[in-house]
Amino acid sequence: MRVRLSPRPLQLMNPLNNLKETKKAVKEKMLTLILAGFGLVAALAWNDAIQTLFRVLFPKSDGIIGKFVYALLVTFIVVFITLQLRKISGEDNQKN
Repeated sequence: MRVRLSPRPLQLMNPLNNLKETKKAVKEKMLTLILAGFGLVAALAWNDAIQTLFRVLFPKSDGIIGKFVYALLVTFIVVFITLQLRKISGEDNQKN
């Protein structure tokens, strides 16, 4: 059994270009991960604030029903904000 290689021209790459592209990709990925970490910290802070507000407004809702009502409330808020951000993003994309 013989292996046939496709007749592709040999592409010589400049190692410095590849290194620069790799460094840029690593920096972009690190920035994305750092920003995601900050986003998680902010989300946890908002979660705690909303839970505290929910306990103040509805003091007798510590049971399972209260947790589901809280989860539904947060879901509606997140969906609303997501739709608004998509609308804003869509308007920005149409302008460009």
